[in-house]
Amino acid sequence: MITKEQATKNLDTLITKVEAARLRVSHHHIVKIIGISKYSTSEDVQALYEVGQRAFGENKVQDLKEKSTTLDSYPIEWHFVGRLQKNKINNLIDLNPMLMHSLDSLDLAQELDKKLKAKKKTMSCLLQINSAREDSKAGVMPEVAVETYKNILENYPNIKLKGVMSIGAHSEDRNEIKASFDLTKKIYDELEPLGARYCSMGMSSDFELAIACGSNMIRVGSSLFKN
Repeated sequence: MITKEQATKNLDTLITKVEAARLRVSHHHIVKIIGISKYSTSEDVQALYEVGQRAFGENKVQDLKEKSTTLDSYPIEWHFVGRLQKNKINNLIDLNPMLMHSLDSLDLAQELDKKLKAKKKTMSCLLQINSAREDSKAGVMPEVAVETYKNILENYPNIKLKGVMSIGAHSEDRNEIKASFDLTKKIYDELEPLGARYCSMGMSSDFELAIACGSNMIRVGSSLFKN
């Protein structure tokens, strides 16, 4: 279990790095940190919450359910960041996450909207874009991202699109990673007039580069939860 001292140290170190990266972009650029707790315990989440981290993300519906139930006395802002299987949609809707980051196809949007409608609920989501064009990654292709976003806005009213999400290129080459982030940011800029607020990109290994490319939401696990 992560100690309070370690949690404080991890969060302070991360915030210092995020601040430096953010200020290099602009004094007005705000970056939201989502603590990815998928390999961590409820106790670890609690320790980080108690030192000031407020938003946490899980990538499995079952884990989100367990942790949010265990920690229901804390007003934690829960995010869902994993690939959503259609048979788990109703379970996720019942958990009412603040934001679902991984709406990765029109097909999923259709199914999600249908089930939200049946439950008379809405869900805030980000459209996942496969900016690196990698077979191992989910998401819509960059060429159709704007069109897909508009399609969801127009046809699936129970989904409240709040922006885009992508995962940086799986590469040792910084330029390749940067190119994938730049592409996501370019798409985000095009969608901003349509109400897009979040450009979620950057993880523990590349969040500083992502912020430099314009990310305003990062998903950080190992940097926050290390012992």
